Amino acid sequence: MTDPRESPPDRPGFAEEYPFESHFLPVAGGRLHYVDEGQGEVLLCVHGNPTWSFAWRNVIRRFRDRYRVIALDHLGCGFSSKPQAYPYRLADHLANLQTLIDHLQLRHITLVAHDWGGAIGMGVAGRRPDLFARLILMNTGAFRSQAIPFRIAVCRWPLLGPLGVRGFNLFARAALSMAMEHPEKLTPAIRQGLLAPYGNWHDRVAIQRFVEDIPLQPSHPSYATLVEVETGLQRLQGHPLLLIWGERDWCFTPAFREEFQRRFPHAEALPLPHAGHYVFEDALPDVLTGMEQFLAKHPLSAG
Repeated sequence: MTDPRESPPDRPGFAEEYPFESHFLPVAGGRLHYVDEGQGEVLLCVHGNPTWSFAWRNVIRRFRDRYRVIALDHLGCGFSSKPQAYPYRLADHLANLQTLIDHLQLRHITLVAHDWGGAIGMGVAGRRPDLFARLILMNTGAFRSQAIPFRIAVCRWPLLGPLGVRGFNLFARAALSMAMEHPEKLTPAIRQGLLAPYGNWHDRVAIQRFVEDIPLQPSHPSYATLVEVETGLQRLQGHPLLLIWGERDWCFTPAFREEFQRRFPHAEALPLPHAGHYVFEDALPDVLTGMEQFLAKHPLSAG
């Protein structure tokens, strides 16, 4: 399977923030877009909802001179295809990430994940722990929880949810303030970049599907997959783990960090008390420094 490279998709208003070459990989349902910059040890960056690989632009710029930094767009997100009849289940996103890893023949991976990227990335890592060397998680979950904020639950309501999320783009737009403790840090170019792939009803399909795919009950189609992800965490106990956490996150609250620490007693934590869910925007210098120190502390073995 080839890896076609194309002219960069249009980036009006945010080209300087996201100047990376585009790569595309055919998968079931469409084409997966990803960025692949630099050489060396692999940092695999996995985003959540409603973001895309744009969220990792500063990580890419900071580390690409020493590492190979790969950041994908889940199907339906960013510059990836946005099929309307696609299931958009957790199992589908796991399969797509595994396809990308296999296609690029990645080994000794350092996972860098946020939000839904935690369940997706840790799900693949739990299936193939031999491919992963280190884990860096930011404001995420990879286990069952009943903690769903009301403002997200509303987005799951019939009729009202799709109208708000897909019709008025309220989920992505609200995140520009609700996911930030310091929204003033978002320049017009950053705001444009975060919103650009989600300009109409058609292009917001995955944002809605991610919200609907939160598996709260055993009857939910993705519940069994989440149980598998949770079970797979045990197979990652020997992997160095860094938890970078915006402590003012009202969704993935510090309770989620504490649950990871309970499951991974050896985990290192970097709680950031003045950052929210978009910790990579709120506390960028701390995030980058924390990553650098963690990677230096846990070098890959010569073998």
